[in-house]
Amino acid sequence: MSKTETAQANEISGITRRDALMGGTALAVTQFSAQAGILGVFAGAGEARAQGAAPNIVYIISDDSGWKDVGYHGSDIRTPNIDRLAAEGARLEQFYVQPMCTPSRAAFMTGRYPFRYGLQTAVIPQSGTYGLALDEYPLPQVLKDAGYYTAMSGKWHLGHSKTAYWPRQRGFDSFYGALLGEIDHFTHKAANGNPDWYRNNKALKEEGYDNILIGAEAVRVINKHDQQKPLFLYLAFTAPHTPYQAPKEYLDRNSHIADESRRKYAAMISVMDDEIGKVVAALEKRGMRDNTLIVFHSDNGGVVNAFFAGESEVKGKLPADNGPYREGKGTTYEGGTRVAGLVNWPGKIKPGTIDGPMHVVDMYPTLAGLVGATLGKNKPLDGMDMWPTLAEGKPSPRTEIVYNIEPMTAAVRQGDWKLVWKAVLPQSIELFDLSKDEREATNLADQNPEMVKKLQARITELASQMAPPLIMHDAVKLLLHSPTLLPDASAMFNVGD
Repeated sequence: MSKTETAQANEISGITRRDALMGGTALAVTQFSAQAGILGVFAGAGEARAQGAAPNIVYIISDDSGWKDVGYHGSDIRTPNIDRLAAEGARLEQFYVQPMCTPSRAAFMTGRYPFRYGLQTAVIPQSGTYGLALDEYPLPQVLKDAGYYTAMSGKWHLGHSKTAYWPRQRGFDSFYGALLGEIDHFTHKAANGNPDWYRNNKALKEEGYDNILIGAEAVRVINKHDQQKPLFLYLAFTAPHTPYQAPKEYLDRNSHIADESRRKYAAMISVMDDEIGKVVAALEKRGMRDNTLIVFHSDNGGVVNAFFAGESEVKGKLPADNGPYREGKGTTYEGGTRVAGLVNWPGKIKPGTIDGPMHVVDMYPTLAGLVGATLGKNKPLDGMDMWPTLAEGKPSPRTEIVYNIEPMTAAVRQGDWKLVWKAVLPQSIELFDLSKDEREATNLADQNPEMVKKLQARITELASQMAPPLIMHDAVKLLLHSPTLLPDASAMFNVGD
């Protein structure tokens, strides 16, 4: 391609020479696209960046919130700041994550399904020796390579047993928050009583309600940010994860909710919503808002089964509300994997609803492509670039959702057909047509044996690519190498011969 043709291709795609140089591979992508006749695929990202520097990105994740537990889905919990972002942005009504916390966060960080690197089963427990595989190239590192300042405030839960797994070693310029999956929201202590609160790589002793502190740190990052660089801010709240705790003023604000657990849960969401409002206000005050993409979603569905509630004791009916969707956290049913999600960028993303299927793995290539980041150090992605869908209203290119692949259970969706296969004895096979039955109330497996066979074959194919779950390796090691358990000496002495 001649210089003239290259310039024309850049002009058509909306990518300036400055953008191409900043983005590393952007120029090559443009040239290839022009030759292949597929410029439209990349035009959205190019147009978004044509007027100047790459956008700031504020990526917000809530912890165990139910699909219906936002105001715009009809909740009794008031979330005015989240609702405003939803009203002025795009609501993602078929946005999928993994059934539990660690797997979802890993999928976001890698753009790859967690069954590929052993994080598909459960979460990393306090005694876990493993973390996100060190040969994976996390998204914050990709963005940092592209010139971003990368900051994290909140919950990590992708490895704590050695510092190589920690956020500062995985691409974040700064980190503030908790490494583990569950802490007391006031004392910042894990279930075993050990403190879990850090700034960068150092333990931090600090008073205050964690979600307020997490939000305040995000505002602090924005206020001191050098705007010569774009900002990637990962804001990972611990709300509304157990234990259900909140400051009194927030409990009082939700006094209209009679059930005590639901009121505490709602108060936690109110805290989060207030902090999100403060973050948006900080962006506006610094003149950054118009060039900032904001993403919000939960890490999994709300908890409706105490088995998946965490290490804190819970009593009675659990407070999360997943709306019309079946079950919740820890399951591959829609209630565990379809979550409230939105994207907001003034002038770049039109207000409305996007109903095409998307998965959290799609965020890696979408954000990398948007900012012109260089890929290549990462492993092959499961994610797909969704920018044309988000910004131009094009249909989602995703036709398959892999809910999870584990040794004893799996679920996959192709088109509107979804198979949930529990291979552990006694096995069960459930087939649903989500176009007619989003509640997953009617099992159509017996009436559609060919579809069952097709989706089982796909699951078997994916299972052949599966890494063994790391939590099982730890569990076996613990059982085999634990000390012998015997009665205490007094019991042995008193029992006689």
